[in-house]
Amino acid sequence: MFDRLKLDDPVGALSVHLVNGIFGTICVGLFAQDKLTGTATGNGLFYGGGFKLLGSQLAAVVSVGLFVFVISIVAWAVIKGVIGLRVSREEELRGLDIGEHGNEAYSGFQVFTSE
Repeated sequence: MFDRLKLDDPVGALSVHLVNGIFGTICVGLFAQDKLTGTATGNGLFYGGGFKLLGSQLAAVVSVGLFVFVISIVAWAVIKGVIGLRVSREEELRGLDIGEHGNEAYSGFQVFTSE
């Protein structure tokens, strides 16, 4: 049915928000300097602060990840039970942009080829 799936999204939401958010949070534990931050965070690992701040940042990443995972499962379960998650097969094949907005979002964008 679908011979080839073509994805031309150069920057995905996961790589921008998830990966960079985690990286930025961990970098605080690595590179923080008391003299530069305006608050007393403590120095990061690379500035003599040891693993204390880095451990706190890693714990924050894990706890936020678990919280978001649990809340997302609950939210999706409620949405699935109340209004459903899927569109009709016809609308999915035709394109959601057409059904939602009345036109194609990307003119001439071909998602798949069929024989």
